Amino acid sequence: QVQLVESGGGSVQTGESLRLSCTASRYNWLGWFRQAPGKEREGIAAIFHKGGGTYYDDSMKGRFYISQDTAKNIVYLQMNRLKPEDSAAYYCAADFRLKDSANWFRQDEWTYWGQGTQVTVSS
Repeated sequence: QVQLVESGGGSVQTGESLRLSCTASRYNWLGWFRQAPGKEREGIAAIFHKGGGTYYDDSMKGRFYISQDTAKNIVYLQMNRLKPEDSAAYYCAADFRLKDSANWFRQDEWTYWGQGTQVTVSS
């Protein structure tokens, strides 16, 4: 079993930054997803614990950055130049093995999920 706790969400203005944290009891893979009201959950980025290899959604790469503190089992999502359309509930997900890492952005690749943290960006 894996416990995941997200933190760092809040309300910001357009153009500002936020850093989300996901504290995991353990993981090999950890991903960040988000879901806006009425929309499907979408993958943002994922990271591999050993080696730190990363994957990004192309549309968010360059503004969002995933990193990890392996000693503390914390994975961060740095979000820059935030826009109103970034408003969503942000979730972290973890697993020990992905069926296919090329499908990291699919919800069904991940077994364990956090409760989410809300991010609201106002114009």
